[in-house]
Amino acid sequence: MKLRIPEELSNARILVTNDDGVGAPGIGVLTAVAKSFSNDVWVVAPEVEQSGAGHSLTLHQPLRVRKLAPKRFAVSGTGTPTDCVLLATMEIIPRRKPVSLILSGINRGLNVAEDVTYSGTIAAAMEGALLDYPSIAFSQQQRDGEASHWETGEMFASKVLDSLRGFSLPKTNFISVNIPHRPPQKVEGIVLARQGRRKIEEKMDARLDPHGRPYYWIGGPSFEHLRDEPGTDHEYIKAGYVTVTPLTMDLTNREMMAKMGKHMGKVLVG
Repeated sequence: MKLRIPEELSNARILVTNDDGVGAPGIGVLTAVAKSFSNDVWVVAPEVEQSGAGHSLTLHQPLRVRKLAPKRFAVSGTGTPTDCVLLATMEIIPRRKPVSLILSGINRGLNVAEDVTYSGTIAAAMEGALLDYPSIAFSQQQRDGEASHWETGEMFASKVLDSLRGFSLPKTNFISVNIPHRPPQKVEGIVLARQGRRKIEEKMDARLDPHGRPYYWIGGPSFEHLRDEPGTDHEYIKAGYVTVTPLTMDLTNREMMAKMGKHMGKVLVG
């Protein structure tokens, strides 16, 4: 089965979600991009920020949905991006016309290398792919103390989406797009890139509260700790390119599976 991005988007039903929260600037930018293609855009996103939620589901607490405007909803409580995609496609959006495409983002911050395993932005696209919807996640590099180049995100999210019209993805596959922290005129172009690797060096900040008791902030991986690997998402981002990376939910290592079969020998059945 293939997950086909519609060739003609003008009447396509597009779902927009994120992990930064329904009021974040990035989802506003991505919604504008979606509306430049389609007249049927729905927004279902977390009430509050869910960065780092990964592909988590809320199983032990109730979720409530608040209508903010026509076709715009917030999921309260612990509502994760995955929750939002499920609620949107199964309860909120009328099923008489199914969703044609899911867009997640634009995330405030990159999702490169192993970040894809933590990211709620990526997880929303993952869930879309698992539910058999073509899905694209968008993330944009940010730098502390500097203004965000959302105009770059808007321009290149539109370019990438336009270029993918009519493309068919294998089942359980989805697409991750990362955009550098640059004004549009200084972006070098759009490239296909593989997922990179980084050293596991989290920013762990240990502090003391007013009572002298320790507490900790986990700040996430530092971009400076990414390994230099030609052809990877983070290397292209550092060079000023927009990266497009196809990802898959099938994590089976087939090469290792074959080697294990030889190593384990007769203990295996069949």
